[in-house]
Amino acid sequence: MKRSVGQILGKTGIRIPLILWSIAVLYPIFWMFLGSFKSNAEIYRNPWGFPETFNWQNFADAWTNYNIDTSVFNSLIVTVVGSLLTLFLAVPTAYAIERINFRGSKFLFTLYVSAMMIPMVLGWIPLFFLLSDIGLLDNIYGLAIVYAVSQLPFTIFVLTSFISTIPKSLEEAAAIDGLSPYGVLWKVITPLTMSGIITVTIMNAIQFWNEYFMALIFLQSSENYTLALAIDFISSEAQYTNAWGTLFASLVIAILPVIVLYAIFQRRISKGMTEGAIKG
Repeated sequence: MKRSVGQILGKTGIRIPLILWSIAVLYPIFWMFLGSFKSNAEIYRNPWGFPETFNWQNFADAWTNYNIDTSVFNSLIVTVVGSLLTLFLAVPTAYAIERINFRGSKFLFTLYVSAMMIPMVLGWIPLFFLLSDIGLLDNIYGLAIVYAVSQLPFTIFVLTSFISTIPKSLEEAAAIDGLSPYGVLWKVITPLTMSGIITVTIMNAIQFWNEYFMALIFLQSSENYTLALAIDFISSEAQYTNAWGTLFASLVIAILPVIVLYAIFQRRISKGMTEGAIKG
């Protein structure tokens, strides 16, 4: 079946802006990858060209001379602890709001959803003094707790939509077999909502890995810096030392895990968010 001229022009009109947008987004990333393998002299001499030789020294300098290794470890701890703590708090809360009929359950859910609309910046100053009072200021575990709390509303909102579609008959059958309410939650509900759990966990992990402003406020010692703060330090140093290749290498180290993680779980993320939107 031949396509009409209007259909061809219509699809072309849609694809061309998408192609141009893709180039505008991907080219700076491609340029950053190329720059990470160049010496400083080569970056100034040929900033837009391919490297003459792939220089891995930039990665070694970033890893050792600028303590990227410690920052990667700190970011990994913050991301893993924050993501797990978010799930540990959100899964029982979402189950209680959706399944347990108690006075104020709808109000509590509305409160959590409303919290998604409140800018997190409004809580930074109170959180600073709170963490200082309890001894968790300039502490990566304190930062992980703040991250977990900040993502609770979104995580609860997504998980309640998944839990709402699970037939209650499954819970009743499990209860008849002798499972406690906590057993029903962890052995029946949690496996059936695994798609939603994986989706929000990956999204939260990417958010925690890339977060900058709260880390800047709540972390003060260089040995506690996350990857975003370490890269900011290298960026400020590069203005005086011209270590642009090292800066590009540190950016590659920071962005590569996110790209790999999203590439692996892209379909699962899209599927989970689509199911959550339909079910909600």
